[in-house]
Amino acid sequence: MNSTTIITIAIAVLAVLGLGVVLTASRRSDMGGVGVLSRETRKRDRDAKKSSRNARRDVEAEASASRSTAVAVIQPVEIEPWVLPDREAVDESRRAFLNRATVTLMSASLGGFAAALIAFLWKGADGGFGSKINAGKLEEVVGKIRANKGFLYLPEARSWVTEYPKEAISKADVIYAGQAPVFSGMSSGIVALYQKCPHLGCRVPECKTSQWFECPCHGSQYNRVGEKKGGPAPRGMDRFGVSVNNGMVVIDTGTVFGGPPIGTNTTGQEAEGPHCVGGTGGH
Repeated sequence: MNSTTIITIAIAVLAVLGLGVVLTASRRSDMGGVGVLSRETRKRDRDAKKSSRNARRDVEAEASASRSTAVAVIQPVEIEPWVLPDREAVDESRRAFLNRATVTLMSASLGGFAAALIAFLWKGADGGFGSKINAGKLEEVVGKIRANKGFLYLPEARSWVTEYPKEAISKADVIYAGQAPVFSGMSSGIVALYQKCPHLGCRVPECKTSQWFECPCHGSQYNRVGEKKGGPAPRGMDRFGVSVNNGMVVIDTGTVFGGPPIGTNTTGQEAEGPHCVGGTGGH
């Protein structure tokens, strides 16, 4: 390698080193300026914190000075001596309590009874059992009786409705003369019988085979129009008044008419088949 090349390389190296020195000095100058600004900012922050601490100490000092160090003293409570209560006064209070309790219970009982009575009467007034029940058109009622093999049960009226033969009206006029509403229904061809057995109040069902009413409780038997045929019942089945207005059948369940006496047999109907309850009739 000749001297010219060496000199050229040396000059290039020196130029690079000089450029690095210049750049380093410039960067340090910039960093030095930033560093001075940061120190000023930190100094202001320290001064602000110091002022805040001083202000807090002043406030705490004022609060401590205003607080009282005196201890509150609770005044002693005077306890009154126990005195035995007056026995007469205690007995009087006990009697007053029992009297009030008795009156309250009696009032509640009477109020409940009155409410139940009003509810029962109100139900009778608005179309339930105990009022007049519209059973429908006469021809439709008769059609339902025949479709059910001689018997029609109306649960809203708690009654059985059956046909009354027109050829027996002359006999019925003698027996039921004092029960005009009942005889009115018979004249129209139907009779409404109360479902309860006159013996002990069991619900009496129909017997399709004998075509009678036969009570399963004690064996009382009645023909299709409710006249007694056998058993311990004291009379025939009780009945309701029936009216036919403009072709509509109305059953008045508000009044129960007593059944005919033992031995009444206006229709002459005998058992038409086997009995559903033991016995063959007879009084």
